[in-house]
Amino acid sequence: MEYKSDIMIAQACEKQPIRSIAARAGIEEKYLEQYGNYKAKIDLSLLRDLSDRPDGKLILVTAITPTPAGEGKTTTSVGLADGLRKIGKNAMVALREPSLGPVFGVKGGAAGGGYAQVVPMEDINLHFTGDFHAIGAANNLLAAMLDNHIQQGNALGIDPKQITWKRAVDMNDRQLRHIVDGLGGKVQGVPREDGFEITVASEVMAVLCLSGSITDLKERLGRIIVGYTYAGKPVTAHDLKAEGAMAALLKDAIKPNLVQTLEGTPAFIHGGPFANIAHGCNSVMATRLALKLADYAVTEAGFAADLGAEKFVDIKCRMTGLKPSAVVIVATVRALKYHGGVAKADLGVENLAALEKGLPNLLQHVSNVRSVYGVPCVVAVNAFPTDTKAELDLVAEKCRELGVNVALSEVWAKGGEGGKALAEEVVRLCEQENHFSFVYDLEQPILSKITAIAQRVYHAKDVEFMPAAKKKAQLLTDLGFDKFPICMAKTQYSFSDDPKLLGAPQDFTLTVTDLKVCAGAGFIVCYTGDIMTMPGLPKVPAAEKIDVDENGVISGLF
Repeated sequence: MEYKSDIMIAQACEKQPIRSIAARAGIEEKYLEQYGNYKAKIDLSLLRDLSDRPDGKLILVTAITPTPAGEGKTTTSVGLADGLRKIGKNAMVALREPSLGPVFGVKGGAAGGGYAQVVPMEDINLHFTGDFHAIGAANNLLAAMLDNHIQQGNALGIDPKQITWKRAVDMNDRQLRHIVDGLGGKVQGVPREDGFEITVASEVMAVLCLSGSITDLKERLGRIIVGYTYAGKPVTAHDLKAEGAMAALLKDAIKPNLVQTLEGTPAFIHGGPFANIAHGCNSVMATRLALKLADYAVTEAGFAADLGAEKFVDIKCRMTGLKPSAVVIVATVRALKYHGGVAKADLGVENLAALEKGLPNLLQHVSNVRSVYGVPCVVAVNAFPTDTKAELDLVAEKCRELGVNVALSEVWAKGGEGGKALAEEVVRLCEQENHFSFVYDLEQPILSKITAIAQRVYHAKDVEFMPAAKKKAQLLTDLGFDKFPICMAKTQYSFSDDPKLLGAPQDFTLTVTDLKVCAGAGFIVCYTGDIMTMPGLPKVPAAEKIDVDENGVISGLF
């Protein structure tokens, strides 16, 4: 059989006009703003007009702790939505937009894989409808207005050494993590230390994804804290009179994007915060639209259930009143063997001992979802040709001991047909009793909330707060931000803050280095270990393999 890459499969697909996809979703043409033939933005008035319609069931897709072997969370999300439609259910999927950083860095694409993809795949991975560029522009407008205010006399008394707002670019560029700008003399600006975040880590991204309307967006933008005065008072975007212009830049970016899967299932792709350094969920408005238009809305939270799913629960659900009816935890036999100590090159060989050693990672995520988040769940084993029956049976046996079923997901190879078994189990779970709960109470002190996440979700023995973190916790408490939820910034490669601790480490101490309030987004970011908000490119970036021919056909994109 001839091997077909993801991009080859996507390019061979006969896409349906976006008007047809909208009609299938129940969206009238008057709400469509087309971006070519195969993608469109949806006017926000649709959400208002659907406000009286009951919500469908919300299904959250998460995963085990990621490994270089890959798990296939987006692929499973897309295939599950297709599978639900295969068994006669009205389903939609709501996903995040890919960041150019990973597209040109490690992964090379993020629109699903095989026969479970969203299309147009190249557009979605590269620029799409320009949302991220608008978010970066709004972020950098605020930075420019901040530095201009200081240059033009500094009427607010902003302390250049206490500026917390960074510039943003949607690219992995380690060179920009720590910079000095404003050099070249008095007319060139005020010299100061500065830095860039990747756009998906920007608070503007979080604000857009958590906003419920243009008015809400503007109010949240105005609350963004950019730094502190010499007297220690917070300075906001509203103080700089910046929120109106920022919102103007975001007036189209805030509208959800409609595309389709390879099988014509309607898909919203909107917003894209990373889950290791931001809150990791697509926009609230896209999720709400999917719930109003479909009986089953499949959505995805980034990385593993200790990061994306925890933030989905404690930030997104808490702020919006959303509640998942079921959770899908994606795993692969290969990844579990990697957690059991097998080198990547040897993952195709049956190794029951290593699999058993790596299984605690999956089982801890399962236990967290059921016992901490209180939601029924199913394990979706993303199938690989090298998986043996003995290995698959072992995974199923260990999950059954926790009262959780395992569904073999063959969506990469078979599309929706390969997701029917998973879809049937999800439908069953959606009717089960649900004891949805948060990890902590908002009334708890800041350090207590962080400790709750570390001990209840990560299973840390203890938490060590560095002096800077303790000082910041007291400052944020004094300023009245202590009732905010927590957004953990932690490595995605381990339950701990050490990426080398695989499996399910128990006897470790989580180190908290610093805190930052995102008053517009409405949460406190907690930095652990040596986590950074600007990634770097790998030794051989995916960009080296990406090309385009004279007809505009892109190759090498995964």
